[in-house]
Amino acid sequence: METTESILDAIRQHGTDAYPEEGCGFLLGTMMDDGSNRVTALHRATNRRSENRERRYELTADDYREADAAAQEQGLDVVGVYHSHPDHPARPSETDLQEASFPGYTYVIVSVHDGAPEALTAWALAPDRSEFHREEISLRTPEVT
Repeated sequence: METTESILDAIRQHGTDAYPEEGCGFLLGTMMDDGSNRVTALHRATNRRSENRERRYELTADDYREADAAAQEQGLDVVGVYHSHPDHPARPSETDLQEASFPGYTYVIVSVHDGAPEALTAWALAPDRSEFHREEISLRTPEVT
């Protein structure tokens, strides 16, 4: 995943804002020729989970449509999802694996301990959906307009 520090800071901030519950949202950008994703914008979403929101999040089909519309307005695509892990490590859980749907997406997890963001990691879902592989996060300088 290629992105900017400001995008990573916004993910960390969303995790902090949602604490002690899981926060979630969409990564917007473009898929690069090497199959990795360049993330240039975020679309915050509401955790739709009705129970166990401190350990689970849920996004609806309407959330995906809304994120897709926001991406298209900016000439981008939805290229992934992010969420926070309150008081847990920034690595995918079994539930994250069971609920992940899109090989090709980048899945970002930020760990938030006692309300403060800590580790932030990126993951790619294997084509057979059997596991996640760690993705490197490459920082780029934002373009000046």
